[in-house]
This record gives sequence, structure tokens and C-alpha cells, in this order.
Amino acid sequence: MEAEANIDGAYRVSSRIRAVLLSNEKNSSGEISLLLGAARSRVSNWLKTYEEQGVEGLMEGERSGRPSLLTDLEKVLICDIVDSGPVAYGFLSGVWTSKLIAEVINDEFGVNYHPGHVWKILQEFGFSVQSPKRLLANADSEKKEYWIKKTYPAIKKKPKKIEDE
Repeated sequence: MEAEANIDGAYRVSSRIRAVLLSNEKNSSGEISLLLGAARSRVSNWLKTYEEQGVEGLMEGERSGRPSLLTDLEKVLICDIVDSGPVAYGFLSGVWTSKLIAEVINDEFGVNYHPGHVWKILQEFGFSVQSPKRLLANADSEKKEYWIKKTYPAIKKKPKKIEDE
């Protein structure tokens, strides 16, 4: 049963239930903490929760994480801004970047997000991160191939040769 709990990711619940079972066998919270490899204060909290709430109290609840700094309305407004595009907002770039969106969030709502965190917010809104490809739309394919095979290798840095003395 414990092995299944570990595979399912329910090892935290498994530890809590084991603590209760060990307590019923007249083990002290100190002994239980040693057996489970958990802090004594944590074991005491589990046992107290079990006394107050029963098995339900030992189950995993939803982990909320840090609450959002944006309201639901502000999230909708950000989605509308992103949908409209950076040019419509007044930027010269035709592509949104995390840095630009973080700037918009700060300008509009006074909430400062690190650009590295913005992609998580966008993912929550249903947007995906795109990496633009740098292609010349009207490039002559023959000239491009010549440049890749001949010109670029000729100008690329080459390692210095060690001259014989």
C-alpha cells in the first residue's frame, strides 16, 4: 500500500496515515518522527489534525500557491491587450516579449512581474510562447545558398595556427 502511495505521488498522505497508525500503537511523536524521517512538530500537527478532522484532514487539499496580484478583470484586460498586438498598444515591435508584457502590466495596473514569470501568467490565460524564425521573405535562394556555403565560411573566425619556430 505504501509503495502504491509513493508511485501515485500520495506519499505525503501515506506518511500522515502511518503517523496515526504508529500513534495508535503507543509510539510517541518523537519515535514516530524518527521512524518517518519527519520533523517532530510536523508529526504532532498531523496527529492533532487527525483528532480534529479525522482521515479527511490528512488528505491532500488543493495547493493554492501565492495569490495572483491581478484581479480577474485585470486578467481579462491583459488578454485583450495581448490579443490586439503590441503595435495596437503603441510599441514598434510586432512581436510580444515577456519584457514588453511585464511593462504593460506594470503601466496599466501597477503590478510588477519579473519578465521570466510573465510566461506562466500567459500560459494561465491560454497563450503559448512562440519563437519567431528569422527568414528573409524575398531572399534569392541561390544567393542564400552561395552565402551559406562560400561567403560565410570565408569570413567566419578561424583558429590561429601555431607557427613552427
